[in-house]
Amino acid sequence: MAKNMQPVLKRCRTLGVSPAAMGYNKTSNKNPGGQRRAKKSEYATQLTEKQKVKFVYGIQEKQFRNYYDKAARAGGNTGETLLTYCERRLDNVVYRLGFANTRRQARQLVNHGHFTVNGNRVNIPSYLIKVGDVVAVSEKASSNSFFKKLKEDDAFVAAPKWLDRDKNTLQGKVIAMPTKADIDFDIAVHLIVELYSK
Repeated sequence: MAKNMQPVLKRCRTLGVSPAAMGYNKTSNKNPGGQRRAKKSEYATQLTEKQKVKFVYGIQEKQFRNYYDKAARAGGNTGETLLTYCERRLDNVVYRLGFANTRRQARQLVNHGHFTVNGNRVNIPSYLIKVGDVVAVSEKASSNSFFKKLKEDDAFVAAPKWLDRDKNTLQGKVIAMPTKADIDFDIAVHLIVELYSK
């Protein structure tokens, strides 16, 4: 599996993504690249938007292209359907429920088998969650010091409206499909659709 080893904050500055969208509180006004070119070409703007989404969700090109193809076949608004696929990934749901500090950490926790979906252990970060699915910390993992601390932590983040979370049992339920309004960073998704439509 390909692994993204780029420094997160540097990549955030390059793509114009707030570090908060990645789960980081650090902010920096430094611009290590010096003066940026004032005007981008249409292609460069479209490519930047695509790279932004891939970077935030930690998705490689092949998988992202598959999501786009599925979204295009699904009918309706292709861009919004594409973002819905990204939001429904298990690693993202774990992050949005507040069970991990960043999406990268969520991916690692899922890989290590710390979560169950409807009572079955799932260790695939790209697993797509459906409405009605219950995501929970596995019984074995709940004794882990990380999850014990999470239970006691008062600074527990608020889950988006399409997820219902129970902090005491460390589980959450998908009560609706996510929409574009639920995305926690700015994205011009129509530019991605234009890029792939060429």
